Amino acid sequence: MIKGSLPEHQSPTPEQFAELSHDGLPFVMRGLADNWPVVRAGRESAEAALGLLASLDSGAPADVMLAPPEIAGRFFYGPELRGFNFSRQKVPLSAVAGKLLELSADPAPTAVYAGAAETRQHMPRFDATHPLPHVEMQRDARSRVWLSNRTEVATHFDLSDNIAVVALGRRRFTLFPPQATADLYVGPLNNTLAGQPISMPDPLRPDFAAYPRFEQAIELAQTAELAPGDAIFIPTLWWHHVAALDSVNVLVNYWYNDATRGGGFLALVHAMLAIRDQPLEQREAWRHWFDHFVFGEDAPHSADHLPAHAQGVNGPSSPERSEMIRQFLLNVLSSPG
Repeated sequence: MIKGSLPEHQSPTPEQFAELSHDGLPFVMRGLADNWPVVRAGRESAEAALGLLASLDSGAPADVMLAPPEIAGRFFYGPELRGFNFSRQKVPLSAVAGKLLELSADPAPTAVYAGAAETRQHMPRFDATHPLPHVEMQRDARSRVWLSNRTEVATHFDLSDNIAVVALGRRRFTLFPPQATADLYVGPLNNTLAGQPISMPDPLRPDFAAYPRFEQAIELAQTAELAPGDAIFIPTLWWHHVAALDSVNVLVNYWYNDATRGGGFLALVHAMLAIRDQPLEQREAWRHWFDHFVFGEDAPHSADHLPAHAQGVNGPSSPERSEMIRQFLLNVLSSPG
């Protein structure tokens, strides 16, 4: 169904990664973490890999999603988008690991998914024993671990760049570029499964009768299957669906260049309130404003005709300007009426 394949590179150096990622396009890095202790342990057995992770566990409770076998591993909304098809618990990662091993021989197991557990809280010695120089150059990168059995993460996007490393099991990534958004049938923006809005169609079992424009999105999709030790770079705002293919799976990811305070997403939601429902002629007028002050090639210079001390919120990027904008917005949004 999906014809496109993600570009691949064999274990690029940190310098090569910096050059490759500069274009803002996704790619696979084969063998990037082949020497990680958890990857080497996984070559022996899943028990050995999970035992190693359990030995690093701080015992802090992690967020875990559980769902009945009937969902076939696809965490999603409930019928008619009322609620969700899973429940949540908080248990230590070592307990999750034990449960995954217990269920690994079950042909129709309960779906178990522990996601985005920060290693500095849950496995504080992980980074020292599993270094990744490619993210050490990123000042705000933090490692997170994900444990699951055969599950699917619905197609979603992140507000930051992402390096994801497969440590145990195999994962299939299906990516869609930002320009496919209109054909992805985006779900609720403010009622989400786990943070970011998702795309409603299932790319592994697409229903083109319910979502006819999704066929156009599929034409832009790229996919790759990653083995333990492989990694993938997913740029900001690229949609991605992730399927864990084995009975026990571990992934470690690093988000960086994170958008502070919601970034453009909150601006988008506010634009719906302030602009989207206005008459056509007003929306068209605002389009010109946004082109001039935000999206145009010369937008960063739109206040160059003013003295530096008078440029205000439209001046060059700086921490001072960012704080000035925040205060301006707080004053406007909190004023009566």
